[in-house]
Amino acid sequence: MKRFMLLAAAVSLLAGGCATQVAGTATTSAPPSARLPSDGAPAVTEPITATAAFEADPCSAVPTAEIEAIGGKIKNSRLEDLTMGNACSWVFQNSPNTVSAGLVTGNKDGLSALYAQSATGGLTTFKPVDPVAGYPAVIFANGGEGRGTCTLAVGVRDDLVYTVIPRLSDYHPSFADPCGMATKVAAAAIKHLKKS
Repeated sequence: MKRFMLLAAAVSLLAGGCATQVAGTATTSAPPSARLPSDGAPAVTEPITATAAFEADPCSAVPTAEIEAIGGKIKNSRLEDLTMGNACSWVFQNSPNTVSAGLVTGNKDGLSALYAQSATGGLTTFKPVDPVAGYPAVIFANGGEGRGTCTLAVGVRDDLVYTVIPRLSDYHPSFADPCGMATKVAAAAIKHLKKS
């Protein structure tokens, strides 16, 4: 969950809009639909708009049976109430392995925030990857990279990302490919988000 909070802190630095003034005439920031995507981020061509239920209850985005099919028996799950949005943390029976995921509602610039942060050297890892279920995605980190962990952000709208963070020990079957696990969890979540 610490890495999810690091993501939240990182993207919050870029989430605010600015007002501009030209020759004494004040104008307000453009709405997200007009100014996003930016900084080279890809557009989300089929935005998912009905996300409120999953924002409130991120554990409902992926049924436990689907998480178990991806990563093994679940001991429990818990809601993490974070400043940048709620996340679900699934704890596997084979502790201390976990996967955390949720919509980062505090980041109003979606993937564009990560592209902007990468452009200014604010990320130690930044790698656009193949779309997940048709939605653009990046793997990123701001320190803390290591074996058995991966931070994947998928743009579900131009102004919203779904982030997945596995933290796996060396005896978990997905230890060598945590990003593969993250991709599977994100794809399962997108399937349910699109049904809402």
